[in-house]
Amino acid sequence: MDGAIIDVLVQAGQAVKQGDTLVILEAMKMEHPVKADRDGTVGEILATKGDQVKRSQLLVEITATDATSEEAGQ
Repeated sequence: MDGAIIDVLVQAGQAVKQGDTLVILEAMKMEHPVKADRDGTVGEILATKGDQVKRSQLLVEITATDATSEEAGQ
């Protein structure tokens, strides 16, 4: 949804787990946490505190973590 970035909680190169909060978006006078959709490493951060953003705009790039050896063996 359209809104304003009120906080960026991650840095480039940081490891994140699925469900970790990446940024806080304010929309419709409410704060909405934007969470990681996968385990991985933060690549580029494309939004900064105070930015106005649009629906479906990419805010943070996450490079997925490689499959573990257990998953690769299945």
